[in-house]
Amino acid sequence: MTATSTPPPPVYPIPRPRGGEDARFTLGLALDVAAVLARHGYPPVATGTDLLHWQQALFAAIYHKETP
Repeated sequence: MTATSTPPPPVYPIPRPRGGEDARFTLGLALDVAAVLARHGYPPVATGTDLLHWQQALFAAIYHKETP
C-alpha cells in the first residue's frame, strides 16, 4: 500500500452463517485462540465459565450481529 492508495475494506466481522452454525467455529478454535493469548501473557482459560465467555466474545468478534 502506498501513501496514495486506498486501504482495502475490512473483512471482519463476516456475515453470520445461515442457521446460526459454522463448522469452523469449534471448541478447538476457541481453545487455540485462548492458548495464543496465554502465550502472550494473558490469563489462561481456567473454568467452564471462562471458556463460555471467551467463546461468546470470539463469536461476536467474528460475526455480524443479527438484524431484526
